[in-house]
Amino acid sequence: MPGEGGVPLQASAPPADESRETRLRRLHMRSIRRGIKEMDLILGDFAVRQLPHLEESLLDSYERLLHENDHDIYLWVATGQPAPEGLEGVVALIRKGASGVTRPE
Repeated sequence: MPGEGGVPLQASAPPADESRETRLRRLHMRSIRRGIKEMDLILGDFAVRQLPHLEESLLDSYERLLHENDHDIYLWVATGQPAPEGLEGVVALIRKGASGVTRPE
């Protein structure tokens, strides 16, 4: 989302001393409070099922993904359009679990 003068807003970095538990809660909240309902459902389900089991590098990728536009994320997950470099792995995990939400089972 653009900020004042069309300059993209920068996300603030989480505290350096943030615990894993706090980070998971923060990412879960960001997963269920999206711009479009489809992404609330897809990312919310993914957050509940998968976030506690992800290694730190995938959590970093997921956090980067949450900064992307919802419509772009939906296209990557639902249609298989290529995700940006570095997000392919986490998008593939989300796509795998999104059956029935993005397309009939």
